Amino acid sequence: MALYRILIVDDDELQRETLSGFLKKQGFRVSTAESGFRALEICKDKNFELALVDLKMQGMDGIELLKKLKESNPEIQVIMITAHGSVESAVQAMKLGAYHYVNKPINLEELKLNINKALQSYHLLVEINYLKEQLEEKYKDVQIIGESKAIKEVLSTISRVAKAKSTVLIRGESGTGKELVARAIHALSDRANKRFIPVSCASLPNTLLESELFGHERGAFTGAIKKREGRFELADGGTLFLDEVGDIPLETQIKLLRVVEFQEFERLGGKETLKVDVRIISATNQNLEKKISQGTFREDLYYRLNVISIFIPPLRERKEDILLLVDHFIKKANQKCGRSIRGITPEVKDIFLNYDWPGNVRELENVIERGVVLSRSDAIDKSDLPYLGLVSEKSSGRPQPASLSLKDVEKAHIEDVLRKTDWNLNKSAEILGIHRNTLRLKMKEYGIVRPKD
Repeated sequence: MALYRILIVDDDELQRETLSGFLKKQGFRVSTAESGFRALEICKDKNFELALVDLKMQGMDGIELLKKLKESNPEIQVIMITAHGSVESAVQAMKLGAYHYVNKPINLEELKLNINKALQSYHLLVEINYLKEQLEEKYKDVQIIGESKAIKEVLSTISRVAKAKSTVLIRGESGTGKELVARAIHALSDRANKRFIPVSCASLPNTLLESELFGHERGAFTGAIKKREGRFELADGGTLFLDEVGDIPLETQIKLLRVVEFQEFERLGGKETLKVDVRIISATNQNLEKKISQGTFREDLYYRLNVISIFIPPLRERKEDILLLVDHFIKKANQKCGRSIRGITPEVKDIFLNYDWPGNVRELENVIERGVVLSRSDAIDKSDLPYLGLVSEKSSGRPQPASLSLKDVEKAHIEDVLRKTDWNLNKSAEILGIHRNTLRLKMKEYGIVRPKD
């Protein structure tokens, strides 16, 4: 309580002393001012959570002081002190932002109650403003960079679907920015002030995915020592992003279908049916139609998730966006790493424009960040580039990327990164911008095995 600061503004000295003595006994830190002008001087040096302001004062009345206090500190709570017959003016003060008013003679217990309520309002307002700042901070990086026709079509679709409640399926290769598109849809929607909850369906073992999505009751399985809310509950009112949705096992797909259709589910081990209001945005880099024909993805779930489809083209199909992305990532990396790199050399520009970028935008960002960190000059040079898959020297005896298939380039890139990290999967996955489990799958797919020492 002692941390709360209250300013009493009244031209009646006896009133100031009475209120000040009472509030100090309640544990508040109290300052007093005999006029509005003096109050504003005090507020230059101190911040107050609450002010008690007499409505009728000489020089500057309470209404004028209220306006000035709110201009300098919008979160401050103001309780007006009014004489009988001034109720109309007190109501006007509340319309201008006063929390409440009390009549003379003041009932101190009633005043105490109003102060406590006003302080609750103060903290709520501070929290709301903080959340707004967090949202602004969170979404300032939701920038989809590009001037190509393909990316403009993506942006156009985002703007048209954001306000809808329909499910969205975002398709594209790994690293194209599917989560960024999902966040942009959420940021532009009516749900922007609610949570955006991402779930990587490929990074969780099958046994944990259902618990992660739907939550569980205590004792639902070994290790479930207490009740836990799932991601659907956490996303209530907001957006749930299911990344790599093609990796969801069939038994979980059945439960997911019910949530998509009816917005209801039960926690694992629970009997209570829970209702939620969640917009589902999913993403995949897989051919879901092929998985349907193979019997590994439910056709009915596919149609429920794919009401609106957005395809993000790979970076090799929108090379006119590469240099714009380079500038964006250099600025971002400069800020993150405390550098002041101005750009890339002409040689690096040619390399970037002639490379197929199998890791897409994520790979480009990683390359740029590495270059910003390692560059010895004010521009990223060829020597700052991270691997031979990007800088393919004739002397290395390795084929040029243009002569390789996309899979060959990706395999070579993964092998290069693994060698440079001494086959550390965590570090390699971080450099590649993929999950460790995804890296394992890629290694299995391409037959990449660590050589024996």
